[in-house]
This record gives sequence, C-alpha cells and structure tokens, in this order.
Amino acid sequence: LGAEVTGVDAAAENIAVARDHAAKAGFDIAYHAGELGELELGTFDLVTCMEVIEHVASKPALIAALRLALADDGLLILSTPNRTPQSKLLLVEGAELTGMIPRGTHHWDDFVTPEELTDLLTAAGLEVTETRGIAWRPDKGLHLSDDSSVNYILAARRA
Repeated sequence: LGAEVTGVDAAAENIAVARDHAAKAGFDIAYHAGELGELELGTFDLVTCMEVIEHVASKPALIAALRLALADDGLLILSTPNRTPQSKLLLVEGAELTGMIPRGTHHWDDFVTPEELTDLLTAAGLEVTETRGIAWRPDKGLHLSDDSSVNYILAARRA
C-alpha cells in the first residue's frame, strides 16, 4: 500500500525466514536481526509488537525501546496472551500438548494482564487508547472480541 516497512526480530533465523517470504511475495521490507533498542533505526508512525512481550526477560526495557521507536504522533499496537486460567488451559496445556505450537513456547507466569501492561505503558509515558480481546470460534476463526480472557490487543500513543 506504499508504506515503508521495517521488520525486527532478535532471532536471526526468524529474519531469514521472513526475508524469504517477503522475496517470494515481492515485498520490499527492510529486515534487521537484533534487539530493537540497539539497532538505532529511527522512529516510526506505526510500531507493532505482536505476541512478543510474554517472551522477554525485561518487559519495562522492551516497552522503553518501543516508545523510543515511536514517532511523536505514532501508534503502538501490542498483543499478548492474558494471564488467566483460560489462557493456561488453552495456550499452554491445550495448544502445546496437542502439538499446535511447540512445547515450551509459553510460560504462563510470563503472561501479562491488560492492567499490568497498561501500567507498564503508562510508566513509559504512553497512553492506552483501546483494548480488545482476541477470541477464536470455529465459525469465525480469530476475531476481535469483548472477551480478553485468553488473548488481547491494545493501542497506545505517547502521552
């Protein structure tokens, strides 16, 4: 659609796969392997961090790096599993035990509630503007929902 797109992942092997997919699709995407805070890529109008924060050791450090990458009027979108009994049953026990995702992918104790994430974002000088659940149903697949018990997505801007 005409946007300049940059992709970042700490794992070089993920970047290699992403580059291959982009090349096959004819997309011009600048990919970088490494930690966002160390790459000095400038700022962006839109920053997405999808299903990442539950895997990092320092959630405040990730939020700080995301804020620095966000342009003054930029939009930050994050998604993550919620730390609830439902997410433990479905994402950790169910999805991993059935082989839908590799075992050990998720550690339920590292999941972040919407309230905790809002507090982290607020402490970093960001204002949450909307939070929605991500739900799944056989007839709809993944969809936005009022139910955030398993997974959710939120939008934030610089405060």
